[in-house]
Amino acid sequence: MVLYSQQPALIQVEGLKMHFPISTSYFSRTKSYIHAVDGVSFTIPEGKSLALVGESGCGKTTTGKVLTRLYAPTGGHAYLRAGDGEMVDIACLRSNQIKLFRQRVQMIFQDPYESLNPRMTIFDTVAEPLSVQGIGSLTDREERVAKLLDEVGLTPAGSFLFRYPHELSGGQRQRVAIARALVVEPDFVVADEPTSMLDVSIRAEIMNLMMDLAAEIGISYLYITHDLAVARYTCQEIAVMYMGKIVEQGATEEVLANPLHPYTQALISAVPIPDPDYRRPAPKLKGSISKPINPPPQCRFLARCPIAATICQEQDHPPLEDKGSDHQAACYLV
Repeated sequence: MVLYSQQPALIQVEGLKMHFPISTSYFSRTKSYIHAVDGVSFTIPEGKSLALVGESGCGKTTTGKVLTRLYAPTGGHAYLRAGDGEMVDIACLRSNQIKLFRQRVQMIFQDPYESLNPRMTIFDTVAEPLSVQGIGSLTDREERVAKLLDEVGLTPAGSFLFRYPHELSGGQRQRVAIARALVVEPDFVVADEPTSMLDVSIRAEIMNLMMDLAAEIGISYLYITHDLAVARYTCQEIAVMYMGKIVEQGATEEVLANPLHPYTQALISAVPIPDPDYRRPAPKLKGSISKPINPPPQCRFLARCPIAATICQEQDHPPLEDKGSDHQAACYLV
């Protein structure tokens, strides 16, 4: 079996940073920055998926928006493999390359209430990427949109084509958002909690659809989620993020079965166990989440870590290091 990390990369991220300036007044100079993403590196091979997990505000969605060129990064690089095999920096794309990039890279946003235009019908919404890219005739687009609506669970498709977003439930809107992202058959999709608004009965169907497309046409996903069960079901590799840093990464089964970083252990300990008699011990975390505004150079988890030692206070944030079995962790003590 070929290891995930040894397969050809579609997306390669190196030292990615995204800092947002903060000013106290309109005329004051910016002196503070929110370090939303701070030195993140990972690779996603062709046809494979990486789950980015962590609590709200850790920088997962910001990372996704940088990879879809919705944000220009403060530093670092994010590369996309071109058709000739060359790795092209997403931030350095020329204007004549943006259209092809939009066809190859799509994003499913977390909030379907904000990501759908209320003035456009469902057909216009899903078919717009096809129209922009000049794909197919009007009849071809109608057939393609109707087929995809059926696949994401909006059946019969004919009854949804010319309705507006306000006529749909939250789950139905999210299915429209998923269809819109997949209609051009992109190479890479950033999926930001794509099933969070769906009923439990339809979640597995949508995840199966996304994985089937990955197998059929080679789509790779950056799957942003809070749900470790979803990450395990959909992705071959998992990266755990905390305050703009990746603190642990590796094969999904390896990380979930053998978590090394104290933060990963705390996340897994919070997963419910379907046994009313089982009492899982509470995680031994200290304090509360630190502010990501001009954070000190030490480990981001230092204030909450139950195993922190002197080296953690004296050294900068630890790098991701291989701990064996293609398993990396950013901790001096594991």
